[in-house]
Amino acid sequence: MVDLKGQYNLIKNEVDKAVLDVIESTSFINGPSVKLFQKDLEKYLGVRNVIPCANGTDALQICLMGLRLIPGDEIITTDFTFASTVEVIELLGLTPVLIDIDPVSFNIDIDAVKKALTSRTKAIIPVHLFGQAAKMDELMEIADENNIFVIEDNAQAMGAKYSSKDGTIKKTGSIGHLSATSFFPSKNLGAYGDGGAISTNDDNLAEYIRGIVNHGMYKRYYHDVVGVNSRLDSIQAAILKVKLKYLDDYNERRKKAASLYTELLINHPNIITPKVISGPNSHVFHQYTIRIVDKNRDKLVEYLNKKNIPCGVYYPVPLHSQKAYKNSSYNEKEFTITNQICKEVISLPMHSELKKDQVQYIVENILSFIREN
Repeated sequence: MVDLKGQYNLIKNEVDKAVLDVIESTSFINGPSVKLFQKDLEKYLGVRNVIPCANGTDALQICLMGLRLIPGDEIITTDFTFASTVEVIELLGLTPVLIDIDPVSFNIDIDAVKKALTSRTKAIIPVHLFGQAAKMDELMEIADENNIFVIEDNAQAMGAKYSSKDGTIKKTGSIGHLSATSFFPSKNLGAYGDGGAISTNDDNLAEYIRGIVNHGMYKRYYHDVVGVNSRLDSIQAAILKVKLKYLDDYNERRKKAASLYTELLINHPNIITPKVISGPNSHVFHQYTIRIVDKNRDKLVEYLNKKNIPCGVYYPVPLHSQKAYKNSSYNEKEFTITNQICKEVISLPMHSELKKDQVQYIVENILSFIREN
């Protein structure tokens, strides 16, 4: 699904030097490389504050901790995403309110958000799924009108640009009150291990969160708030600092590969290709995900696997149907789109090293399966 070795080979000398510099400095925890990467990412995103942390799940949890919520407070989020988004809500004793998605973008449905609002709603977590920006204008308007927070889950969309109604263009991760991201190796900006970060333009929130990530300390051995141990490793920060310089180029290459996939698949009656909703740069294709209509998606997965063509189903089971998150208050009629999408989606290989002949070979095999089945 990704070619991390091919990507590494192109920047090997820079990465190796960055790693060795950290080892020779022996500043392994909160070393200079962490601060340098933090500053670079602040500049890249156009935000005042980036707080590095250990991983993307921690980033989401710490965002919620930073809002000082109490058990029973409700958090609206999408039913169609990776479990970490709802996992952290449950871990903090908050109440997840899962809602359906837009059938075109796969992102959180705005009408469903409005319907889910109650007096206990304290935040909305939109996920920029598969690399496509959610409808942030509408979400920020809802938040302003109801005095609630928006936490962007930007784990899959680093580098995506969102065109607002007022004509401004901002990067995802800089629009909500808070944003959480992941540097898992397969992400558009991926480390060579785990890593994450929180971003915000709210200086007060940022200061509070800086204590949370470091055991609640603002001064060493003085614990002012309940915190966690969540620090970005210095070696990973050094690697990310190198890779951040290439992120826009990586994303452009992903978009080029996505365009070729779409060109070859778009007119097929059994295939629905991704649509870019909020401007040409609003989708950075962390995944290239198609829908297989009136054909057996699972058999296609088996077929591609036999051909040694990687693919993935993100996600086969909606969150509201997962054993860990089932709730009797959920009504299946409220998840019509998600339930259908889970039966149809398949993600194809997508990375910055993808070649034209590889895309053509993958497409040929997909079309061959559909003809034969």
